[in-house]
Amino acid sequence: MVHRNALLSETGRLRLARCVVEEGWPLRRAAERFQVSPTTAARWASRYRLAGPAGMADRSSRPHASPARTPVRTERRIIGLRVSRQLGPARIAFELGLNPSTVHKVLTRYRCPRLAHLDRATAVPVRRYERARPGELVHVDIKKLGNIPDGGGWRVTSRSQGIRNRAATPGAGRSRHGKPALGYSYLHTAIDDHSRLAYTEILADERKETAAAFLARAAAWYETAGITTERVLTDNGACYRSLDWAATCTSLGIIAKRTRPYRPQTNGKVERFHRTLASEWAYARPYATETDRRAALDPWLHTYNHHPGHTALGGLPPASRITNLSGQNT
Repeated sequence: MVHRNALLSETGRLRLARCVVEEGWPLRRAAERFQVSPTTAARWASRYRLAGPAGMADRSSRPHASPARTPVRTERRIIGLRVSRQLGPARIAFELGLNPSTVHKVLTRYRCPRLAHLDRATAVPVRRYERARPGELVHVDIKKLGNIPDGGGWRVTSRSQGIRNRAATPGAGRSRHGKPALGYSYLHTAIDDHSRLAYTEILADERKETAAAFLARAAAWYETAGITTERVLTDNGACYRSLDWAATCTSLGIIAKRTRPYRPQTNGKVERFHRTLASEWAYARPYATETDRRAALDPWLHTYNHHPGHTALGGLPPASRITNLSGQNT
C-alpha cells in the first residue's frame, strides 16, 4: 500500500521511468518534474529497465537473508514445548536456555495463540490483582489426584494393562463399578499472593481436621521464610466452613476469607498453580509407582520457587521477592 503522503503512486513511478528510459529525459529534469530527488528518479528508472511496469510495485522490506535468525531445530523445540506442555515464553526460555523475547518472536511467527485463548473457551480478559506485601493474602485450595499403580497407569500403558496393574498393587480396593481402585491423593496447597511462593503437601483426605492441620504447618513454613500470614482465601468447601478451620485461623491470628459461590476465578492463583503442578509434575513423565511420583514433588517445588522465571514477576522466580528463604541461592 502506497503511503498517503507519497509523491509517486505506481502510475506516477511508471510515468517518471518512461520519461527517463523511453523519452530520454535527464534524471535531474525528471526529478524536478515529478518533485522527487534525482536518486529516487534513478531508482525507478533502473527498476523499469530490469522489470518493466511490474517493477513499479512496492517490494517487501523483508531481508533476503537472516543469518541471526533462530535455527529451525530450536524453533521446533519451542513449538513442541508450547504444544505438549502449554508453557509460556518465560518458561520455555528457561527450559531451553534462551531469551524470552526470542521465544516470543518464534511463537508469534508461527501464529501460536495465547495460552489464555487455549485455556479459556470464552477468552475473556481476566482482571488481575496483586497484594502489596508477602503474607497479606495466602490462597489455599485442594486438588484431587488418582494414585498410580505399581507398573504404571493407563496413561503410560494400555487401559487393560493399567487395570491389571491396579489389581496387582497391594492395598487396591474396588470401585463402585467393581474395578480395582487405588483411591486418591489430595494435594493441599498454599500460595502467597504477592510472591507466588508455594507450599504443597500430599495428604490422605480433605477432611476438616486435615485441612486445619495443613494450614498450621503452612503458616509455620511461611514463618521460617519471614512471612507472617495475615489472611487466607479459600473456596466454599466443607472443610473451610468448619469450626476446626475457624478455630485454627483464630489461634494463628489469621483472617479467613472465602470466595463468592461459583466464582473459582477469585482464587485463580492457586487454581493456576495446580494446573502448572499437574502438567509439570503429576503428568510430566511416566511414573512407575505412586512412590516415584511423590518423591519428585519436593524437587519440583524447589525448582518452581527458586529457579524458573514467573511472567507475573517480571521473569523472576518467587524466591526473588522473599529475602529470608532457605535455599534461595541453590
